Amino acid sequence: MRADAVRNRARLVEIADELFAARGHGVSTETIAKAAGVGVGTVFRHFPTKEALLREVYVTRLERLVDRAETLMAHREPGEAFFAFITEAVDWAAAKNATAEALVAAGVDVADVAVDVAPDLRRAFRDLLAGAKRVGAVRPDLEPAALSALLVGLARAAEHAKDDPIALAAVLDVFRDGMRPHPA
Repeated sequence: MRADAVRNRARLVEIADELFAARGHGVSTETIAKAAGVGVGTVFRHFPTKEALLREVYVTRLERLVDRAETLMAHREPGEAFFAFITEAVDWAAAKNATAEALVAAGVDVADVAVDVAPDLRRAFRDLLAGAKRVGAVRPDLEPAALSALLVGLARAAEHAKDDPIALAAVLDVFRDGMRPHPA
């Protein structure tokens, strides 16, 4: 693929992600093309359907989560990296969940869409948790499956409290406190 085509594709995904998050998934491909500074034909050359664009936005979000986890692990103390990732993942969850719901509404199996990135995300998640456990920042009995389930609930709670910064901060604090080891 030509360099300009690669740039256009990346720009379309970036703009679509921003517009979907800000305005919902009803945003037209024409609006996305205009905001990206390309013609609508360019959108359809890269993404033959809006569903294909939604798929790419979803996968890109998951890839960004993996990248962010790896960056945090490389540059922060393990406990700090773990809790920073949790906070950022919750911040990103509403947009990711909305895209997943739009895909499901279109009859798409979201697990199939994420099949290539899911192992990387699970590995990053396990590595963050293992690092936090190793330094005593997280309770030793916490396993990835339980943490994953808790994060789903946390993301929904955060969506519910999004318009109340005090409530949102309290939700995150209670979650963090629950993850920490119990005093002996």
